[in-house]
Amino acid sequence: MSQVDTLDTDRLTAYLEQHVPGFKGPMSAEKFEGGQSNPTFRIKAASGEYVLRRQPPGKLLKSAHAVDREFRVMNALRDSDVPVPRMYHLCEDPDVIGSMFYVMEFCQGRIFWDAAIPEVDNAARTAMYTEMNRVLAALHDVDLDAVGLTDYGKPGSYFERQLGRWTKQYRASEINPIQAMEDLMTWLEQNQPADDGQVSLVHGDYRLDNMMWHPTEPKVIAVLDWELSTLGHPLADLAYQCMQLRMPPEGGNLSGLQGKDRHALGIPTEQEYVAMYCERRGIDRIDHWEFYLAFSFFRLAAIAQGVAKRAQEGNASSKRAGWAAQVVEPLAAMAMKIVREGA
Repeated sequence: MSQVDTLDTDRLTAYLEQHVPGFKGPMSAEKFEGGQSNPTFRIKAASGEYVLRRQPPGKLLKSAHAVDREFRVMNALRDSDVPVPRMYHLCEDPDVIGSMFYVMEFCQGRIFWDAAIPEVDNAARTAMYTEMNRVLAALHDVDLDAVGLTDYGKPGSYFERQLGRWTKQYRASEINPIQAMEDLMTWLEQNQPADDGQVSLVHGDYRLDNMMWHPTEPKVIAVLDWELSTLGHPLADLAYQCMQLRMPPEGGNLSGLQGKDRHALGIPTEQEYVAMYCERRGIDRIDHWEFYLAFSFFRLAAIAQGVAKRAQEGNASSKRAGWAAQVVEPLAAMAMKIVREGA
């Protein structure tokens, strides 16, 4: 097994017994499947179950794999309307297991990978999409001052900064030239809307399978995977979720609803989902929707390119990371189709 997949449980046990109140060994660690970025483990100890999330070993792109930021934001949201696991400890010393990590509560619940949620009936599907919408609006309504996150990112000019960041990340992990990505980056640069002053906490990867659901109810008990969170524009999260729902059902690691009869499934249309969100947040209309969608496709393509590069170098967290190299060009092409034909 690679270093990505294993932990030194003896050393870790001794460390956690000193730093996590009530922790008691012996312990075992099993890596969760899925998720390309930060390796995540289920810890079973004499004192109970926990989750450990670490940076991958090896050389990392600047500002990527920020598990310390994940820990900070979830800890800050503990008393908010956004459901998050309880945080126990952040270890910034890479010598303990080979990279920075944190330990949090293990939430007992369900994770759904297919956007059509075939495991439940229509009424539950409707309720679950309504619940995702509610949680997203609650996230964007978080009082940054009250939770101590006013310095969690730079306010304003979000898309300008994000375009710069992800263009650099894409260039740093480029393997082969992709014309659709070049076209998309050019279009985004030339069609940025003026900054409208909206600033909120944004999750950055808000989607169905980054949520832990109640064992029996259509209720989110924990929003997970905050690695890409920052202060930003709330419509970036909304467009990102809608972008993913536009993707094919078999979209590698990302399942969409392209070609599905949403009405027959009890799932709101994109228009209905967006209207529901706007009503919750008191928004009259959304201008530049094509830009927000195209930006979401671009950012996901840039992330996939980074995963593909790490897979090439042998540092990717999941054995399935090879999918990433196959999706960069199709994602960029889908964005350019939206740009040319409208959302």
